[in-house]
Amino acid sequence: MNRSPLRIVALDSTVDRSSFSSGSAPLDRYFREQVSQDVRRRVAACFVALGEDQQIVGYYTLATASVPLTDLPGDIARKLPRYAAVPAIRMGRLAVDEALKGQGLGGALLVNALRRAASSEIAAFALIVDAKDDDAAAFYRHYDFIALSDTPLRLFLPLASVR
Repeated sequence: MNRSPLRIVALDSTVDRSSFSSGSAPLDRYFREQVSQDVRRRVAACFVALGEDQQIVGYYTLATASVPLTDLPGDIARKLPRYAAVPAIRMGRLAVDEALKGQGLGGALLVNALRRAASSEIAAFALIVDAKDDDAAAFYRHYDFIALSDTPLRLFLPLASVR
């Protein structure tokens, strides 16, 4: 990643989303056509990485979720209260501008999301993600995410490990 100043801020109406391109049609379409409605309806929060020229170079979304206790590995589930599910935060989408792929921006966005989730005043046990493929799952495993039972593309990281 280049060393120009990078700011990660909540998406607002002043940010121009039209030129962002991650190379993934579903992620780009969501970002251009749907995300502002999800933010307005309070079903997701969106955070954007702005480069030196205030252009969007990446984004991620966060929303509340829960994880069934039975989906967690036994050694972790045994340490938790016996609720049917534990609260979590879901990273629904993570995208980096095509021109910046492979430069560490995806990791920077993930770390920002983890810190944001871990420092929230709303309690949550883990950040969960649904990787789109094996390469994406490998990316999350690199950051110590753990696969949920019988679902190798659905991963989580306990937020206590972030603090």
